[in-house]
Amino acid sequence: MILAAGRGERMRPLTDATPKPLLEVRGMPLIERHVRALAGAGIRTITVNLAWLGADIRRHLGDGSRFGVEIRYSDEAPRALETAGGIVRALPTLVPGPFAVVNADVFSDYPFDRLGIAAETDAHLVLVPNPPQHPHGDFGIDGTHAIADAPRRFTFAGIAVYRAALFAGFTDGVRALRPVLVEAMTAKRCTAEIYRGIWEDVGTPERLRALNSGDRLQ
Repeated sequence: MILAAGRGERMRPLTDATPKPLLEVRGMPLIERHVRALAGAGIRTITVNLAWLGADIRRHLGDGSRFGVEIRYSDEAPRALETAGGIVRALPTLVPGPFAVVNADVFSDYPFDRLGIAAETDAHLVLVPNPPQHPHGDFGIDGTHAIADAPRRFTFAGIAVYRAALFAGFTDGVRALRPVLVEAMTAKRCTAEIYRGIWEDVGTPERLRALNSGDRLQ
């Protein structure tokens, strides 16, 4: 699943007329990069959630056939349901078993073919070293387990694998992801890894310009 429903407030005015996932980094829309990378990793069915200017994303990606995948859509308009709420609504469109989730607005060379999840867990998170704009991070790691409170924390990359059981019992509606993950961490059912390759949260016009000028990443 690719999370693409957000308004992109910090990206305004660029996102007033263009959905954030269709902003281009080095000649290609962010979301198209993810679709191609997921297809290259052998994933054949992708769900994209939509809200703000979702018709533009649907128009660009189509049914996915030109990328060698099947793309399904989960509509949230008129209001995005936040991350966990969006996943809950999209669950009927996802194939059985664990599923990968990636934020549309990150730029990374993470190799999706190495994503996995242990049998006794409901979530596996990819963490990265903290970028300048997020110095305190999100979660720690103890061996292979993610922990909510730690002296040293890393930033959640917006790349993960979940089981539907993580969202069991939730009704349709707006719901944040962090409390869901913290509960899984408390139960020792959330693992994590640290990725030190290319990763950038394309969250502001300044970061987008830096990426396109080559100032931040090579």
